[in-house]
Amino acid sequence: MVGVRPTWIEVDLGAVRENVRALRAAAAPALLCAVVKADGYGHGDVPVAEAALEAGADWLAVAIVSEGARLREAGIEAPVLLLSEPPEEDAAEVVRWNLVPTVYRRPFLEALVASAPPGYPVHLKVDTGMHRVGAPEAEAADLAAAVAGSPLALEGLWTHFAVAEEDPGFTALQAERLDALRRRLDAAGIRPRMIHAANTAGTLGHPSARLDMVRPGIGVYGLRPAPGSAPEVPLRPAMRVLSHVSYVRRLPAGARPSYGRVRPLPADATVATVPIGYADGVPRRLGPAGAEVLIRGRRRPLAGTVTMDQIVVDVGDDPVEVGDEVVLLGRQGDAEITADEWAALLGTINYEIVCGFGPRMPRRYLG
Repeated sequence: MVGVRPTWIEVDLGAVRENVRALRAAAAPALLCAVVKADGYGHGDVPVAEAALEAGADWLAVAIVSEGARLREAGIEAPVLLLSEPPEEDAAEVVRWNLVPTVYRRPFLEALVASAPPGYPVHLKVDTGMHRVGAPEAEAADLAAAVAGSPLALEGLWTHFAVAEEDPGFTALQAERLDALRRRLDAAGIRPRMIHAANTAGTLGHPSARLDMVRPGIGVYGLRPAPGSAPEVPLRPAMRVLSHVSYVRRLPAGARPSYGRVRPLPADATVATVPIGYADGVPRRLGPAGAEVLIRGRRRPLAGTVTMDQIVVDVGDDPVEVGDEVVLLGRQGDAEITADEWAALLGTINYEIVCGFGPRMPRRYLG
């Protein structure tokens, strides 16, 4: 095809299916809701959603109405949970696309009552300590009673864990706060059909928090919320980021390739140019952080600053040719560079790494 760079993301849908099966087995008998917001964490929402459902996912979850609409437009009919409230004026769109809304404020509840048919399901989110969105604990019971007293159906009650990958004590406190609300509602005759709390970290590390449904996000894509967590649950990364060498030249020791001329070559070396840059999602800070790529199965250091459209790679005295495959994330032969490695270099998390690849990067699907 004319005008297409030799640069793309491979997404292994077979890995997605394996991950969903592993998470579902770990969480059984709880249902599994695969979170496919943010374009499937950068992997592609519709293909990932279809693969997850094929592997046994019961629900899907998204962050915004347009994400849910994309799934419906693709013909996906599974229940889709909307994780946050949209503006009140979008309540009719929630109903139009048959999404299951989360509620935590009375104005949005009132907008739903005006837009939805009787019996339309909603899930009430309570803030048990994340302090991002959710009904405050002191108000949650009254809001639940308002839902129960409306024409709508209170199908679910849920919360979100803030530190499930690192603080079991606070996670247990959040779970207890949710259960205390459940008990209070039960005493009042209000009994949501589903109680759920566990993200990937909760699913892997807190069996008692799996409840009626788990909502794994990052685990669906084969990544762990903390390196090394729950190794007994097999997860395989689904994303491979690759390009190809587009230009090669020999430079003398001391030459300083790329913007800023920040790194002198320690010796005479072959430098390969690769057509991928920070406009595609390769962070500019990777250069000074010491990042490497894979060429011919070996790690090669960046030779200078990541630019908008290209990187330069120091391959020393080893042979390299235009057209050679370059792997930025993923496996090549026996070598592998992971999203966790980039995250450690950049002082961030693997979530940000995989979500950061932009629309210039076509996704190609395997499996």
